Amino acid sequence: MADKLPPLSLYIHTPWCVRKCPYCDFNSHEPDTHGFTPRDLPEAAYLNALLQDLDGDLALVAGREIQTIFIGGGTPSLLSPAFYQRLLNEIEARLPFAVNAEITLEANPGTTEQSRFIGYREAGINRLSLGIQSFQETQLEALGRIHSGYEAVTAVEQARQAGFININIDLMHGLPQQTPQLALDDIEQALALSPNHLSWYQLTLEPNTAFHSHPPRLPEEEALWDIQDSGHTLLESAGFERYEISAYAITGHQSRHNLNYWQFGDYLGIGAGAHGKLSVIDPLGNWHIERRWKTRQPDAYLRRMNDPRGFIAGKQLIEMEELPLEFAMNALRLTEGVVLDRWTANTGQHSGLLLARLQTADKKGLLMEMPEKLRASPQGLLFLNELLASITND
Repeated sequence: MADKLPPLSLYIHTPWCVRKCPYCDFNSHEPDTHGFTPRDLPEAAYLNALLQDLDGDLALVAGREIQTIFIGGGTPSLLSPAFYQRLLNEIEARLPFAVNAEITLEANPGTTEQSRFIGYREAGINRLSLGIQSFQETQLEALGRIHSGYEAVTAVEQARQAGFININIDLMHGLPQQTPQLALDDIEQALALSPNHLSWYQLTLEPNTAFHSHPPRLPEEEALWDIQDSGHTLLESAGFERYEISAYAITGHQSRHNLNYWQFGDYLGIGAGAHGKLSVIDPLGNWHIERRWKTRQPDAYLRRMNDPRGFIAGKQLIEMEELPLEFAMNALRLTEGVVLDRWTANTGQHSGLLLARLQTADKKGLLMEMPEKLRASPQGLLFLNELLASITND
């Protein structure tokens, strides 16, 4: 049955960071609030918990290979290379890794040094995602980042010296006090460091964040449009192809892990608050999708070790009528869109019904005119929520 299933990835969550950024709505926690410092994290206990967590899910993915691994956070680079060496060895002993599996670690400047990068590379990590966000001191301070622009440049250089070839840089735009020129300066500084991939996304004020409670003054809408248009042009002129709403890459260096998400692949999630999505074929040959998520708070997660309940905090079977939106929310983020045959295969819905629902969106210019594909136009990528709403309208 495994050959009928989509590719399988693994997401590993590290819940700690030195300081919670005011814009961050991820499951991240400052270590000092839990009785230990960033350099004194409970590595051994957390590693054992991760492996028990994975063991509880193994029966769901029997016979399948791991194509990609993404270690996110929080700040995964707070944990030692030895932690990841043992973790990856133990995972591979339980689940086979595909040849040339992509293994990504998120790292923040200010939490790494040369020896750590070397250790991460030796542990088997072959892709780094560096959370730089900006090279400008004013913007970094406004965002609550703990690193300087100089430390950001140094981190990329040290990663290169440690042998990392595949490097992503995270940048944000639409920041407090940011002009279009400052936004372009950030891109030019990133390009000067020769990354293979750039994630360039606009700051949004998410619920349950400090910025949502006390909003900073952000650039006016006209300035935001200028930033987006100019930034897109600059990245394309440098040879970076936009393949997803906020993702740009040199040919051949798209994030395989994120592509698996957007193409509706499967993924296990282990760690505090990690989410997973799995396709399941029952004994009658019926296909289902289940989403699962794990205990969120780090202390509570660690207390689940050897608990008969395991680490699951909840799970949900995705109903057939929900599949079109679930699939479209991911696939339509891709600039290439999705072929209509895949739409039918993943949603169980005939493409004719889809096309009938999309007539209004088509008239508004939200779709590209490609009969064999469902593909958002540049306008549709900007107004993706409106396009998605048309898919679920009867």
